[in-house]
Amino acid sequence: MFIYNVTVNVTDDVHTEWLNWMKETHIPEVMKTGCFIDSQILKLLYVEDEGHTYCIQYKYLEMQDIEKYQKEFAPALQADYKKKFEGKYTAFRTLLQMVD
Repeated sequence: MFIYNVTVNVTDDVHTEWLNWMKETHIPEVMKTGCFIDSQILKLLYVEDEGHTYCIQYKYLEMQDIEKYQKEFAPALQADYKKKFEGKYTAFRTLLQMVD
């Protein structure tokens, strides 16, 4: 099993709007792609950066799932994200493998 992890730091002035949009719109849209089997949103505690930092994690079974997502769905979803919150966040993405 694998995890697509998106770490985001969002500014204070849009934090509440961003969090609601993530829960109500963005994460459900990502899940509708069928590339992931589960998702969760986690808030980082005790971060020295300004703003609020979150990890959004999407679980998937095979590398083909993330490849399909990145090729077919990510560009449009990320463009919507950027359009809505441009200049109000920084993000980086990592792929993780779960270890038994």
